[in-house]
Amino acid sequence: MTPPVLETLRLRLRGHRPEDLSAAAAMWADVEITRFIGGKPFTREDVWGRILRYVGHWNWMGYGYWLVEDKESGRFIGEVGFADLKRNIVPTVEEIPEIGWVLSRECHGQGYATEAAKAAVAWADEQFRGAQTVCIIHPDNAQSLAVAKKCGYQEFARTTYKEQEAILFTRARA
Repeated sequence: MTPPVLETLRLRLRGHRPEDLSAAAAMWADVEITRFIGGKPFTREDVWGRILRYVGHWNWMGYGYWLVEDKESGRFIGEVGFADLKRNIVPTVEEIPEIGWVLSRECHGQGYATEAAKAAVAWADEQFRGAQTVCIIHPDNAQSLAVAKKCGYQEFARTTYKEQEAILFTRARA
């Protein structure tokens, strides 16, 4: 399945392309970006695997991650989307689409994460026909906690994932 293109006032959400690797790898190599996502920067090889996983999600699951770009300039901003990562976590979130978002550091604080996540959530409301979606956020990640709240996610559990604290959030279709 080819990811649909979503547009907001300022952003375009589209499928990843091979030529996106350098911009994505630069973002994922930033220690500030990965502080709450695994705790260490990702290599170019790691990021290539992520992009291939995104493509696989679209092909197998009918959903996945979009690349987020500035609609006017085409500048890389980050990534947003849904996945089923088969996480070893209690309570389980398997079979429930899990939303995530990540933006390049220079794009923080401009409302892009909320704008992109709201576009993805609106798409999910139509595609998943009212089914629940979830997200997992480190309790110290204040920016992502704010985005989740703005998108209608509510806390339902506190747990540990890969030896780090995590808060699980859920959202039913609006």
